[in-house]
Amino acid sequence: MGTEPTAADRAQMARALELAERGWGRVHPNPLVGAVVVRDGAVVGEGYHAEYGGPHAEVVALREAGDRARGATLYVTLEPCAHHGKTPPCTDAILEAGVRRVVIAAGDPSPDAGGGAARLRAAGIEVVEGVERERARSQNAAFFHAVERGSPYVVLKYALSLDARLSEAPGRPTAVTGAAALRETHRLRAGYDAILVGIGTVLADDPLLTVRGAVVPRVPPVRIILDTQARLPLESRLVRSVDETPVWVVCRDTAPVARRNTLEAAGVRILEVGSAGPGGSGLDPGAVLDRLRAEGIRSVFCEGGGRVGAALLAGDHVERLTLFYAPRLFGDGGVPAFPARFGTGPAAGWHRRRVAVFGEDTLIEFDRSR
Repeated sequence: MGTEPTAADRAQMARALELAERGWGRVHPNPLVGAVVVRDGAVVGEGYHAEYGGPHAEVVALREAGDRARGATLYVTLEPCAHHGKTPPCTDAILEAGVRRVVIAAGDPSPDAGGGAARLRAAGIEVVEGVERERARSQNAAFFHAVERGSPYVVLKYALSLDARLSEAPGRPTAVTGAAALRETHRLRAGYDAILVGIGTVLADDPLLTVRGAVVPRVPPVRIILDTQARLPLESRLVRSVDETPVWVVCRDTAPVARRNTLEAAGVRILEVGSAGPGGSGLDPGAVLDRLRAEGIRSVFCEGGGRVGAALLAGDHVERLTLFYAPRLFGDGGVPAFPARFGTGPAAGWHRRRVAVFGEDTLIEFDRSR
């Protein structure tokens, strides 16, 4: 297994993780990957996976290091690939560079890309695995989830008051958080396959749900509306911008045919899904996610509202909570973010992933404990 990691190993891996984040929105469905080459205690090369189909982090870092890579240590946040994909195997580049030691954060679970660590060991290279493993897996949570569990990775994002209200009153559009939090929301949107909301949110806020910020996504996320009766208005900003970014409506198979046909004629894609159990009036969230996965959606950024979020939470479909708290109180008249009770057993556990401040607002992210 190689030597035990040192404090220096952890520090260099932290830098590699920082570099990896720069690929956000540009590399998925590939994972974020960063790499650092160190020789005699000095950094001689750095790199990250910057663009889907482009050179991998290890290759970029080794190219920068050049001859200084011989006898060096390579730090990489994901196990180097050992297969021919859009680029040659990274293990080939590592062997050719003459690296002496490779430190890896997380193994690659992909059946076609894994096995790089074993190949490096077989070639006589010292390999150390598991350095900052949990941080690396958290950074690429959607990638690992898609490979290991096969269902879409779901993030539930809310902008809410201190008393956990989504707006001041039902049906009243409310700008809960400020500009800095909004910029971070747009950055986050760029890294997911789809943005999901319920029809109630659309009717109340008329959102656009596009990515408008510093990060331009390689593929704009599909805008998906849970709309049992296909009520999405033709005059909504979503429909009016359908030629720029796709809009999908998920409805029940009993939704009025005329409405479905009208939306389809306007360029909206219609997906039919069953109801939530016998006599249910809503959509079965599990069936919705299964359908989305069948349509190629691997990750979903859900922005509400409360009923949609509650259904996803109740069905144990949410893997990350992204909660922007504003220093405001809306009181009993406000719309609750969590209108239902959820289980309190071990299966309902969460752990804090990140806390950050955006202007006057505070972001707290929680990951599911599994």
